[in-house]
Amino acid sequence: MKLGIIKETFPGETRVAAVPATLAPLQKAGLTVIVESGAGMAAGFPDHTYADRGALVVPSRAEVFAQSDLLAQVRTLGANLEAGITDLGLLRSGQTVLGFSDPLTSLDAAQQLAARGVNLLAMELIPRITRAQSMDALSSMATISGYKAVLLAAAELPKMFPMMMTAAGTISPAKVLVLGAGVAGLQAIASARRLGAVVEAYDVRAVVKEQVQSLGAKFLDLPLETTNAQDKGGYAKALDDETIRKQRELLTKAVAANDVVITTAAVPGKKAPVMVTREMVEGMTPGSVVCDLAAERGGNCELTKPGETITYREIRIMGPLNLPATVPHHASQMYAKNVATLLCHLVHGGEMKLNLDDEITRESLVVHGGQVVNQRVKDLIAAAGH
Repeated sequence: MKLGIIKETFPGETRVAAVPATLAPLQKAGLTVIVESGAGMAAGFPDHTYADRGALVVPSRAEVFAQSDLLAQVRTLGANLEAGITDLGLLRSGQTVLGFSDPLTSLDAAQQLAARGVNLLAMELIPRITRAQSMDALSSMATISGYKAVLLAAAELPKMFPMMMTAAGTISPAKVLVLGAGVAGLQAIASARRLGAVVEAYDVRAVVKEQVQSLGAKFLDLPLETTNAQDKGGYAKALDDETIRKQRELLTKAVAANDVVITTAAVPGKKAPVMVTREMVEGMTPGSVVCDLAAERGGNCELTKPGETITYREIRIMGPLNLPATVPHHASQMYAKNVATLLCHLVHGGEMKLNLDDEITRESLVVHGGQVVNQRVKDLIAAAGH
């Protein structure tokens, strides 16, 4: 069975789905690896580093598609709607595509792949179970986003993060509030603490309180009834309107008291919840910074403009997109490891076996045999009337 690794076409996407270090386990599983020339260059992996590990490097993208039974990408069609449509004509019935695909919102893309008879495995849908931890690409990339958000905020803030004893006196540490204590939020907490900031965090899921405290941050307890705020995958659920209203009211003082607010709250398949309103921003001290990691999903801050950094009443509001692509070398290493682990789970003796009794396979498989088979995606398609 032949595995193709192609160069990413989404604007600004610098990651790659396989790195030289992950070729050995793929080859041991019986896969022959074909790499499009230049696929890893932006991440610091020249063609010869793949060839030295036994991959076949070819100059033509079309040739990779023509020769491969399986294609691994960072962004498949669903997560690359404009440029990705060009690849649709290169795909053939029976091929399998694996990568981020935005399956819960890009419903048309799943149906287009089904129409061509192409199988699709979505990295976003890897279940959060113990067996699949090493395949969890969402968590890997969220780790990078949380880390990078703190660096961006620190560079934007007109203060230093740590407390310092200087010849001019004592410099007080910066105060950082992290909203959302998932993987990105926890990494943001850890990174801000390493830089010397005083950190507090809030999450609707009270179960993360110990994790926040273990990193040296204060957990912000709000008197809200959120006992059912977590789904079976460990993600936050959407709150009802009354709870959201009370949450915003109680967060107003906390937002105003901090120099930096980093927001990471997300609900899979839905628009990001607005946690920081215009009124909250207006209560912040001039020079303060909001770094919104949910910008790609509409933003946790009411004023966020995706892909831009704006100034509103002397407050800097950052809406960064695709932060993992700004650290492509390590992001590619992490993502490639997740991909390789999943493929080694699915491929044995050079043959891919899609066992739908296996939770990992069943949950991540979106399209198979010309049909959308993932129940969550099917339900969304039915609800949308597609």
